[in-house]
Amino acid sequence: MTSPTHEHTEHHGGQGAPGTELVVDVGPIAHGGHFVARHEGRVIFVRHGIPGEKVRIRLTDSGEASRFWRGDVVEVLEASEDRVRHFWKQADSLAAWKQGGPPVGGAELGHISLPRQRALKAEVLAEQLKRLAGVELWTEIEAVGDTPDGAGLGWRTRASFAVTDKGKLGMHAHRSDVVVPVQEMPLAAAGINELKLWDIELQGIARVEVAAPSNGSRPLVLLAPEEGTTPKRLHSILSQLPQDVSVASFDPAKGEVLQLRGRTWVQESAAGHEYRVTGEGFWQIHRDAPDTLVNAVTGFLHDGGYLEPGAAVADLYAGAGLFTAPLADAVGVTGSVLSVEGAPGTSRDARKNLHGQPQVEIVQGRVERVLHQRSRSFDALLLDPPRAGAGKAVVNQLMASGPRAIAYVSCDPASFARDLGYFQRGGWRLEALRGFDLYPNTHHLETVALLVPAA
Repeated sequence: MTSPTHEHTEHHGGQGAPGTELVVDVGPIAHGGHFVARHEGRVIFVRHGIPGEKVRIRLTDSGEASRFWRGDVVEVLEASEDRVRHFWKQADSLAAWKQGGPPVGGAELGHISLPRQRALKAEVLAEQLKRLAGVELWTEIEAVGDTPDGAGLGWRTRASFAVTDKGKLGMHAHRSDVVVPVQEMPLAAAGINELKLWDIELQGIARVEVAAPSNGSRPLVLLAPEEGTTPKRLHSILSQLPQDVSVASFDPAKGEVLQLRGRTWVQESAAGHEYRVTGEGFWQIHRDAPDTLVNAVTGFLHDGGYLEPGAAVADLYAGAGLFTAPLADAVGVTGSVLSVEGAPGTSRDARKNLHGQPQVEIVQGRVERVLHQRSRSFDALLLDPPRAGAGKAVVNQLMASGPRAIAYVSCDPASFARDLGYFQRGGWRLEALRGFDLYPNTHHLETVALLVPAA
């Protein structure tokens, strides 16, 4: 944090050109990790500030024709009492721009105390609910499995990295093609950092994905080779990785995963079940997220009397079966669970994970197509859609299937609030809502909602 030097606008280009520096007052938080500021009537989305601060920003995305501009804080002139020292120099906007470049993305709230982060996330959720669904509701964002030091670090069991043009591990700056080399990932679990991937020569690799399950089972490193990368080059990288780590190559466009050493999947544990998750297959990244979300969902459905032996339920966007298995436990062999997942590889994982559950039917396909083909009714539905949400057509199909309740798990407050609006217009209401801070030091949050017919 620095003290004021001068408060006039500094121009490193034309008026409003990227690189221009302005002094602004930081306003309220907006969805996406930005804070709203204004300069001469124009809205600027500022990252790395705190409401109430006076800061100097560097414009990163601007122009006279732009509806709004974007900028990073480079100097704090009047600091909030909630500002703390950032735990990661390469993600600290003040330190990064002092070194001449942008910070890495992925820890954009690391300069704010954790209690204030959660209050800001609650503001975002409340604002989205009011604006997109007309619902006035304040929901506390609950801390989940915090680290002993209380810093919200070491929770990621999965991490994604880019590679610099010099073959070093890196991460992208926000909304940028710039790849910043990294020597640590403080949000990642020890099992990821202990691999020391930044010491490895990665020339010929475009992307690196790492999964280190919280149960201590064998980690998996996925390498996405650039076009023309030879088997010899891959073998050279393989030889630099610890022997007890599984390694595979993958093609993000085709979804193909090829074994190089060990397994092409990791073994995860949650809610008393074991799950195999292949390659890039979806799994909650916070080490305590799977159990937290399962408990929230089953708690809502149990307490409402919607989840009991003999019930018919469906798990939509089911992934590898995180929710399907505990739902099957609850309904027993006299009940039924329909599990629907669009990704072929993840659906295959679900079949392996649930093969001993005769009451489970697994269908691979788009949710809207599967629902269209089925006329059966359900006691309860669960959906955990991707960030874009379910959308109007799927919401209408869900209501038409006549369930008594729907549990909705969401990682995006805007798409959730939009979908909630569709439910309300269809005669449904929000019965209960919980918010979880599954992504400390980032702007992301997770919600679990219970929806029921208004009548």
